[in-house]
Amino acid sequence: MRERLKLNLDQVHSRIAAAAKHSRRDPQAVRLVAITKYVDASTAAILVELGCLDLGESRPQLLWEKAAALNNPAVRWHQVGPLQRNKIRRTLPIVSIIHSIDSFHLAHAVDRIANELTRTNDILLEVNVSNESSKQGLAAPQVESALVEIAALSSVRVIGLMCMSGLQSTASEKQQQFANLRELRDHLQHVVPQGNKLRELSMGMSDDFESAIAEGATIVRLGSVLFANVENLNT
Repeated sequence: MRERLKLNLDQVHSRIAAAAKHSRRDPQAVRLVAITKYVDASTAAILVELGCLDLGESRPQLLWEKAAALNNPAVRWHQVGPLQRNKIRRTLPIVSIIHSIDSFHLAHAVDRIANELTRTNDILLEVNVSNESSKQGLAAPQVESALVEIAALSSVRVIGLMCMSGLQSTASEKQQQFANLRELRDHLQHVVPQGNKLRELSMGMSDDFESAIAEGATIVRLGSVLFANVENLNT
């Protein structure tokens, strides 16, 4: 298993580097977050041993369990899926970034609990770039007003935007969606408080991350491409 994981990870790093260089970007400007929802904690631990320290989960309960099992302060955990309000308090002390803030009400709930815990949490605003009703996220025209409200909160810090491309979108449509998110982020830089910057664009998954990198992704969230042909996956 370790050999296969290393091969997959090396191949992914090579593809990230090639995509970045093709777009005249520094490969070091693109962070890989390994999505571990289909593997157990022991498999995730191998990835960490191989140097992949950014791990992501879509379900808070799995994040809690794996963070406890790994018990490694070097790991940076990312909450990439929906975060229910009753799971905020237990999640905040563990995560590096919450990628899936899709309303002012959720941001306000996170801010309130973060304040009670005397901490500040980095968050991304999730944008529904494909306008699919099945997807979560703010509609693009809503993002600026939401950002103005959220930027006034004291215990959360908006550091960028996140999106998922459309399930039924073509490759060219996906690339345009990523370009739209980058353009929206650039437009919004004037909204955030002075001294802050929307530095992160979390976009791109296993089937489209190279297109996302071409359009400025700083974080790619990869799962299946990392665990291809690895035995003992949780299914």
